[in-house]
Amino acid sequence: MRTRSLTPRILRAAVILALLVGALLLVSAEGPQFTVHDKAYYADANLVAFVRPGLRVEILSASIDPDGTIRTRFKITDPRGLPLDREGVFTPGPVTLRFLAAYIPRGGSQYVSYITRVQTSPITGASAVQAFDETTGTFTKVADGEYIYTFRTRAPSNFDRSATHTVGITANRNLTEFDLGVYLDDAVYHFVPDGSRRPEPRDQIKTATCNKCHQDMSFHGQTGRKSMEVCILCHTPQTTDPDTGNTVDMPVMTHKIHMGAELPSVQAGKPYVLIGFAQTRFDYSHVRFPADTRNCTFCHEQGKGAAHEKAYLKPSRAACGSCHDDVNFATGENHANLPQFSDSLCATCHIPEGELEFDVSIKGGHTIPRFSRDLPGTVFELIRVTDAAPGRQPVVTFRVRDRSGRPILPSQMTRLFLYLAGPTSDYASYVGEDVRGATAAADGTAVYTFRYRLPADAKGTWAVGIEGYRNITLLPGTVKQQTVRDAGVNKVLYFSVDGSRVEPRRTVVSLEKCNNCHFSLSFHGDNRNTIEQCVLCHIPSETDRARRPAAQMPPESVNFVTMIHRIHAGALQERDYTIYGFGNVPHNYNHVRYPGDLRYCDGCHVNNSQQVPLDTRLLQVVDPRGWLNPVGPTTSACTGCHASLYAASHALANTTQLGESCAACHKPGAQFSVDRSHAR
Repeated sequence: MRTRSLTPRILRAAVILALLVGALLLVSAEGPQFTVHDKAYYADANLVAFVRPGLRVEILSASIDPDGTIRTRFKITDPRGLPLDREGVFTPGPVTLRFLAAYIPRGGSQYVSYITRVQTSPITGASAVQAFDETTGTFTKVADGEYIYTFRTRAPSNFDRSATHTVGITANRNLTEFDLGVYLDDAVYHFVPDGSRRPEPRDQIKTATCNKCHQDMSFHGQTGRKSMEVCILCHTPQTTDPDTGNTVDMPVMTHKIHMGAELPSVQAGKPYVLIGFAQTRFDYSHVRFPADTRNCTFCHEQGKGAAHEKAYLKPSRAACGSCHDDVNFATGENHANLPQFSDSLCATCHIPEGELEFDVSIKGGHTIPRFSRDLPGTVFELIRVTDAAPGRQPVVTFRVRDRSGRPILPSQMTRLFLYLAGPTSDYASYVGEDVRGATAAADGTAVYTFRYRLPADAKGTWAVGIEGYRNITLLPGTVKQQTVRDAGVNKVLYFSVDGSRVEPRRTVVSLEKCNNCHFSLSFHGDNRNTIEQCVLCHIPSETDRARRPAAQMPPESVNFVTMIHRIHAGALQERDYTIYGFGNVPHNYNHVRYPGDLRYCDGCHVNNSQQVPLDTRLLQVVDPRGWLNPVGPTTSACTGCHASLYAASHALANTTQLGESCAACHKPGAQFSVDRSHAR
């Protein structure tokens, strides 16, 4: 009896040993597969070799028998393709799997799920059918890491064997006992049961497009729902939230979530709320899309398969009415008094593109004025800076033209400013001057002498930046006539004031990364649209004192590093975070939730600029409303996201008369390095 009872243990130990040896050989042969953003990157090599962190799911095939039995063959592996045991017996970490099955009716465009449930609201008592997944089918092991799953749910006897079908799997591998976190993955497989044609799955929005902002999209806790291809198998027109009566059909729900505060219904006082799992309330009424919501192609990317075509060729009441939710298609209210009882005639008026912008075509109706093709454009050029010595008044030569190369005189600009700031080691001061009175030649070349004199002790490199716009009238003489700011892209020129080598300001973040979410970053009335220009004014000593009412003092820091971190981590701030801007308008950011993962510093940073120690020449930051004032540059940056009093106290305890000691523990390679502390 003892021998028989020990045999399985011996076999299991032998299997694990074999896997461990194989994994060690693989590690030595291929090198590490994890990055500095992964917890496994810092784990002991032997532990990594044994556990083989990560998870990949691949569906190999799927079928439906004539009696409606649905099967799918799949495999689960680590990132290198080595098989994983579903039950976590022979490889660490059980893999929890959920299965979905749906089809697109012939002539339709959205999925219908075979798997449904009836959900009854404890709030309203109403019941609603919802597309769902299942876990109670049967597994057949085919090989190591390879299985066949037979669904408990069957397709109806009259199911359409010529329709496009999709099977989906979501997966979760929990390795928290090894301090390696939880790994998620999902997969889909498209097929036509009778093989009569190629499947035509729904293809409106790409997962990669979502991840421009969301970085590594994942919803519903740790169930493994990571791709749009899987999400749309449940978020179908058949699925409703019984607590609110709102549909969770993907196009409607996603449009409404991203419109958020801009929804006409929200602006009229009705919040947009969904009740999720465990009766969790999600209020999206405060969501503000980081780009312009009129820019449909930001999500429906052009040139990306069917997404672009369907967004412009097949308008529908559900999709369009989700953003324009003050339209009553039944009565015609807010729809030019035209009732619309089906989608069949939508494209009659709302063609993809008309002759003019701002018409009722889909592109025309979503024209963003500052991107109008009819704007002549404003192009800046900074040519040189002379007489830039301590105590002197710098002379700047610049040129303004339109896109065709035609010169624009400074006097023809509605607004035209030059900003001077320095030194670039960390801007200590700045000044801006209106230069529309600059002397200009016929070709548009202008010369301007600053009224401001450089400090007598000025040293190193300074910077000059240009900004401005012209007011242009579009569609004059029509009911669509409007005045638009035709702003130029900022230019910044660096110059030495003491003959030393020119040293541009450090590059911490890139505009390209900002525009992954913002599409075309522009602030202060379209005047500031590059990072290099923004940092000329948002310097360590700058606050909103000039705009903040006396009753709301003390002022708030608008130092660029401090402000940007606090804005993007708005919901984490443990105090009111409001900045007063132009016109003394308050801007509160406590509702802001970053759409990505705040631990992923590379989402914004470039050049490893998130690493410590920082440049010793950086200045103290004036922060009257912060936990500490003044505050060191490293503390200012880190406590923007780590916003608690405890984090501030930790920073204070590690700052002496010699400065910040952050790098002692948080430098690259240290036990609590920035990357290691933020690893997932």
